[in-house]
Amino acid sequence: MTPSEMNAQAEVYAIKKASHSPKNLFTLSILGGAYVAMGGIFATVIATGATGIVPFGIMRLIMGIVFSLGLILCVIGGAELFTGSTLVSVAWLNRKIKIWGLIKNWAMVYVGNFVGAMFIAFLLFLAKEYAVSGGAFGQAVFSIALPKMHHGFIEAIVLGILCNLMVCLAIWLSFNGKSTTDKILAIVFPVSAFVAMGFEHSVANMYLVTEALLIKTFDPGFVASKAIDAGVLTWGNFFVHNLLPVTIGNIIGGVLIWLAYWFIYSHKQSATQDA
Repeated sequence: MTPSEMNAQAEVYAIKKASHSPKNLFTLSILGGAYVAMGGIFATVIATGATGIVPFGIMRLIMGIVFSLGLILCVIGGAELFTGSTLVSVAWLNRKIKIWGLIKNWAMVYVGNFVGAMFIAFLLFLAKEYAVSGGAFGQAVFSIALPKMHHGFIEAIVLGILCNLMVCLAIWLSFNGKSTTDKILAIVFPVSAFVAMGFEHSVANMYLVTEALLIKTFDPGFVASKAIDAGVLTWGNFFVHNLLPVTIGNIIGGVLIWLAYWFIYSHKQSATQDA
């Protein structure tokens, strides 16, 4: 399949995503948040007890590969993910939906993702998974979440842009897959790359940071027993200093990818036809 044919498929997919009923869209979005949370749990398991034993780069690479589970479940299993929903901007560019419809779609997917991610985080907390391996899993949760609270606002935006460039490229490449295996392989490398490079994914953070916040709030004894300095970890800091700028960056990164391919193929073809 040529890039031009991939672009045509992307346009069809964008319109399909924009045409979901509100009920179906929200339900699929809850699933999307839950699926990414599962990828986050898988990656956290890999990080458990690895510090100082596995070289940093190797650990990040493996974490990225297993985190790909989240996007694989969304693409192959069918679910709505906010970062991927930037594709709906193509439907707007082609005048299939109005700007209000685009914003409404994004907002519903975003909220649904948050519900799904928080639901999985809450279940994991109730299961006391953080106490696994003598509390090493819980320590890994904080080792992943805490650095996210130290990004500057602009830094977090840029990390969000870079992340969604990779996520949307994974989706773009999956359009060329003829089989499930093809699509999975197309997804794994871009996703594992953004994780390994430390880029920021808003939906992943909805789970990763929420899990740490739940442990800190409802089991402060665990935090104290592991001498974890979680003072900077608050809901306010999470929303304002991480989730907001990362979300802005994810939107910019995703729209840049889809706009680029639309401009190269759809826009240019339309201009040629008009001439």
